[in-house]
Amino acid sequence: MSSEAVVDQAIKQKKKEKPFVRIMRRLVKNKLAVFGLSIIAIQILMAIFAPLLVGYDPVDQNLAKSELGIGSEGHWLGTDNYGRDMWSRLVYGARLSLLVGLISVVIGLAGGVTLGLLSGYYKKLDGIIMRIVDLLFAFPGILLAMLIIAMLGTSIVNVIIAISIWSIPGCARIVRGSVLSVKKQEYVLAMKSLGASNSRIIIKHILPNCMAPIIVFATMRMATSILSTSALSFLGLGAQPPTAEWGAMIAAGQAFMWTAPHMTIVPGVAIMLVVFAFNVVGDGLRDALDPNMDLNN
Repeated sequence: MSSEAVVDQAIKQKKKEKPFVRIMRRLVKNKLAVFGLSIIAIQILMAIFAPLLVGYDPVDQNLAKSELGIGSEGHWLGTDNYGRDMWSRLVYGARLSLLVGLISVVIGLAGGVTLGLLSGYYKKLDGIIMRIVDLLFAFPGILLAMLIIAMLGTSIVNVIIAISIWSIPGCARIVRGSVLSVKKQEYVLAMKSLGASNSRIIIKHILPNCMAPIIVFATMRMATSILSTSALSFLGLGAQPPTAEWGAMIAAGQAFMWTAPHMTIVPGVAIMLVVFAFNVVGDGLRDALDPNMDLNN
């Protein structure tokens, strides 16, 4: 069999693969992305099975056991200055971080995708929507979130609202760019000539072809949302004591850096690993969703 025939056969076989299978096949070739997926899977399991993984209530205080170091009997990650088990607080902090990140990203995507679709498809709305987006971009992200929380008050719910609003402009611009490209395709022009409604064209034909950048944005935005939640809680604008949250744990431990450094190091390493995981998975998905990958493999 000639080399051209072998190439043609390989291309036909790839075309028969389902898109999800093809994407996962590319993704698993990226070792960093697989490592990131493993970390994310561990965080999800910690969040779901938190009551089964810990032996102490994360808010119960025991001053007789305060500031125990890593490896202490009964507290393998030690305790904080109130004698609360660090492992329990770390696990329940994973649940809170994942929940806040997921909800804020979903709300941000809903707003950003809607604005991006309208802006990219309708020229009359483009100028108005993009000027609003530019106005939001004029504020640095964390400052915008702090401004929103200052107006609404300090709570986890308001942190979700702030991060959601912060996520909208970036998502809107990405979706708008994709829509501007997709709506020029021949199949979209054909649907218009057949009399299809604008809403049908947007939902049935344009949105599905914009999903690749949306998925990548959502994955990387999870990392930003978790980091932002921790930053706001560190500043006292998010989770309030005694809630177990990684940023708040670092804030509480900074006064004990020399006597009990694990109070800061443990949640700090957790934040670092999870943010790294979502970023490398986002990079891996960007490569896996790239149609040019078929030409290289």
